[in-house]
Amino acid sequence: MRYFKLLFMLPLFFLLSCSNTDKNVEEVDVCIYGGTSAGVIAAYTAKQAGKSVLLIEPGNHLGGMSSGGLGFTDIGNKYVVQGLARDFYRRLGSHYGKLEQWIFEPSVAEAIFNDYVKRADVDVLYENRLLDVKKEGNRITEIIVENSKSPNTSTNKKIKAKVFIDCSYEGDLMAKANVSYIVGREDNKTYNETYNGSQLLNGHQFPDGIDPYKVKGDSTSGLIWGISDKAIQPNGTGDKKVQAYNYRVALTNRAENLVPITKPDNYDPARYELLVRLKEKQPWNKLYDIFIWQIMPNAKTDINNFGGFSTDMIGANWNYPEASYEDRAKIVKEHEDYTKGLFYFLGNDERIPEHIRKEMQTWGYPKDEYTDNGNWSHQLYIRESRRMIGEKVMTQHHCQGKEIAEDAIAWAAYTMDSHNCDRHVVNGMVKNEGNVEVGGFPPYPISYKSITPKKEEACNLLVPVCMSASHIAYGSIRMEPVFMVMAQSAAVAACHAIDNNTDVQNIDIKKLQEIIANNPLADGSTPEILVDNDSKTSVTTVGNWSFNYDTYRGYGSNFFVDDSKGKDPKSIKYTPNVVSESEYDIYIYFPKLENGSNKTAVTISDGKSIEEKTIFQSDVKVEGQTLGEWVKLGRYNLPEGKNAYVEISNKGADNVVAADAVLFLPVRK
Repeated sequence: MRYFKLLFMLPLFFLLSCSNTDKNVEEVDVCIYGGTSAGVIAAYTAKQAGKSVLLIEPGNHLGGMSSGGLGFTDIGNKYVVQGLARDFYRRLGSHYGKLEQWIFEPSVAEAIFNDYVKRADVDVLYENRLLDVKKEGNRITEIIVENSKSPNTSTNKKIKAKVFIDCSYEGDLMAKANVSYIVGREDNKTYNETYNGSQLLNGHQFPDGIDPYKVKGDSTSGLIWGISDKAIQPNGTGDKKVQAYNYRVALTNRAENLVPITKPDNYDPARYELLVRLKEKQPWNKLYDIFIWQIMPNAKTDINNFGGFSTDMIGANWNYPEASYEDRAKIVKEHEDYTKGLFYFLGNDERIPEHIRKEMQTWGYPKDEYTDNGNWSHQLYIRESRRMIGEKVMTQHHCQGKEIAEDAIAWAAYTMDSHNCDRHVVNGMVKNEGNVEVGGFPPYPISYKSITPKKEEACNLLVPVCMSASHIAYGSIRMEPVFMVMAQSAAVAACHAIDNNTDVQNIDIKKLQEIIANNPLADGSTPEILVDNDSKTSVTTVGNWSFNYDTYRGYGSNFFVDDSKGKDPKSIKYTPNVVSESEYDIYIYFPKLENGSNKTAVTISDGKSIEEKTIFQSDVKVEGQTLGEWVKLGRYNLPEGKNAYVEISNKGADNVVAADAVLFLPVRK
């Protein structure tokens, strides 16, 4: 009898077992790994397109570095910030009472990222990290994730998806899917570059004459902490070294919002001996001598590395990209202790001049930032980790315009930028190695093929963060706004691949570009109209204008200038093609020139009447990295067609007049 009862119970046990297993399996159209700024934008885009989406974040915060302290946005040129990335900075602008905001507080950014997933109703799986990837041939069928804080097989989850997007800074999903990648710096010979590999240059460098030994002049006493005992390699030599990581530090000097800086875990003043010796050669003037100390709204900072010794923990991160989760946590902790220790050292060590110590003691951690993490950032700045070797590798030649990507899905504009990778003894002196800062080129397109793996390796994976680029090209591309633009394109591509039942490598690029151009905010709203000065169809010039190619002041590749001081009447007319009659807020982009005219004459026509305005240079306030700003002309009802216009002239100019882009922003009801 007992035997028959057991037989009867077996199907019930089987059903219960299956039911419990099913709870740990989720099936979606698009799975995004990594809740970085790129991950949030990708998830929002795909969900707005009607796809089922799961966003997986190993921690418990969204936004990555954009909510982790990098509030002084690295841009290069605002032209490259398009679509939802531009919407993010517009939403920041709305918070701070202007069109766009490029310097901001971490908590404000995180609130906006949280709002994106809320508005689109994106499912977010927090505190889960990648454990394994399953494939059939070149197709990823599922991934397995585990609880980040308390790994246990009973809580592991399986996620099946039609397309996966790796938006992590580390490229873990890409790597576990056996997609080709590289860590470190290619040899210059690999892609016929000149700024890759080992580079001993002058940027963020020690002055000559700083002794590297514990006992000055005694090489047998050993090296000071932070100096490699390996010989420096010739410039251009490839290696596995990774540019330094750091924290972008939020401090405040408002007493009512300040948490004092105290001695951190594992504090060791010997780590800062090089700083003492540096300041023996270059005596202290002010606290900010060794930092890029940017002031954010509400008396907070975004502090970055500067000079020979600062917040970069040079050489401590080489193993991070391929390290285990446990080892990564140790590396992150080492960076936290080093950085907190540096600020404590400056405020308390008697070798620091008294006026510097007193100044440092006026700063502390903001009480209202990172409130669940001891007022310390949740995100170490992973400037570079793995880099995919995909269908197309972006190189120095793309940055400098010698090779053009015809399948553009984003643009980049920043200098080819690498922080130092190592610190050596050179001719008996301390020298940093690896810093490169080479710019002077206009915005350039990023290839769609650079975010797709080789087809034989993975046909349903897109990688917009650890994308396919050489070390030095990645240094130009690796900016948060650009990651967001690439992520939006990746999400549109994923949806397109699903809808057409094709591999991500086979999608129609022109269709992708068309979708983003017609629906840049992914919500079906009327797109804004941007008329740049180099438009062949919407710009009319009167008189002989010159070009200025200062891409840090201008919008896009160039802008018009005239230095005749109004002696020869000249004008530039911008004529938008208005699809349907509507209200528009009109802005002009104003490059602020050192020799700029104190006033610029502008005429606005709504197709019925004409209004003349004067823009005074003294009224234009520029914040952030670039040297230009949008200036609002007003709100106008514009008729359908090409009946309205904005005209910039040199009438009444007392110095150089600039004419750049004009923006017609539809008013949302």
